Amino acid sequence: MPESTSPADLYRHSLRLLLDKDIPAWVGLWAEHGVMEFPFAPPGLPQRLEGRQSIAAHMRDHPDHIDLHDFPDLRIHQTTDPGTIVVEMRGVGRWVATGGPFDMTYIAVVTVEDGRFTSYRDYWNPLAVQESGTDFTGSSAR
Repeated sequence: MPESTSPADLYRHSLRLLLDKDIPAWVGLWAEHGVMEFPFAPPGLPQRLEGRQSIAAHMRDHPDHIDLHDFPDLRIHQTTDPGTIVVEMRGVGRWVATGGPFDMTYIAVVTVEDGRFTSYRDYWNPLAVQESGTDFTGSSAR
């Protein structure tokens, strides 16, 4: 993506890469020193990942856990900072281990500098994972 890409366009592109299960390309959208945070992560899952390498390691097995099919209800809100957006969305698909449905609502606060993600705070509901019956202690539930 060119450096002039808006944060909203970069975010939409990142969702397409997740649907395509192209995790290396998704990780490539990150700044080298980007930070990804999960403020509501339950014990056993990281609350903060620092640097592209750490994010890559965390996301590497994502498609082995969740088979994403769509991100309906996507709403991207601009903020007073042109590099920061607030995103509301749902991720739907299936849990690979159980074949059961995956349906998660998210709010994310995302900052982009020079065409790359530098900060991503992912607010998701860990109770939905517990209610799914999935023992998810591996990579990312997002």
